[in-house]
Amino acid sequence: MSKVFGYPEYDEKGEKILTTYDNEYKAMMMDIRVYRMKAGETKTFLREGEETAVLLLSGNITYKWNGNEAAATRKDVFTEGPWCVHGCTGTEITVLANAESQILVQCTKNEKDFGVKLYKPEDAPWGYSSVGKFGNVAKRRVNTIFDHDISPESNMVLGEVLNDRGNWSGYLPHRHPQPETYFFKFDHPEGFGASFVGDQVFKSTDESFSAIPGGELHPQAVAPGYQMYTCWMIRHIDGNPWLQTDRCEDERYTWLHDAEF
Repeated sequence: MSKVFGYPEYDEKGEKILTTYDNEYKAMMMDIRVYRMKAGETKTFLREGEETAVLLLSGNITYKWNGNEAAATRKDVFTEGPWCVHGCTGTEITVLANAESQILVQCTKNEKDFGVKLYKPEDAPWGYSSVGKFGNVAKRRVNTIFDHDISPESNMVLGEVLNDRGNWSGYLPHRHPQPETYFFKFDHPEGFGASFVGDQVFKSTDESFSAIPGGELHPQAVAPGYQMYTCWMIRHIDGNPWLQTDRCEDERYTWLHDAEF
């Protein structure tokens, strides 16, 4: 059985490997890696037979692709919105770090040709979810960078969540048949939370990740005093893409929608 949680480290080149097609998290069907880049460093990503999304987590970079380029800056994931370049198979995406930076690269197999798109913070605005519900302790901000509605030829979904301090996300407990990966960051390095995958519970720490198999419940919580960031990444199933309208909440908990506290 595949593993469902990980605490990877960076190697000497600044690469942190989360999921691949053949490691212990292969059930995610995605190749996901995080990179620390030094000022002046350049990285180029070119995948044949795969689509690629390069998300800026923090820093100052220049994206280059197909003769185009765009400058992107992000103080951190807690105060500013996302920049991302998403390209189809055969797209060469180069990242030049103008200062110390951190990027996340999400890939999956896809032979479709759908071009390249640059997503800016205004393309993925933060919106509050669950305000006033469940005792107001599941209130969080969510953005969707791309999904099936935004990029129907893609086999992936990419978005971000900011938990309010001490609050829950992914609540009510829910499941869906598509696999999903969460990458966590905290606004203080000692911050922590709890990550539920089915009946298993793991301590979420800074830059840990959760690899959630299809069909498993997966709510999250963060300790009081700390803000938690989650990059959420879903892999569509052939013929069964994940949709925003899909509500797969566990029926044991749906009474909470009408409860008052």
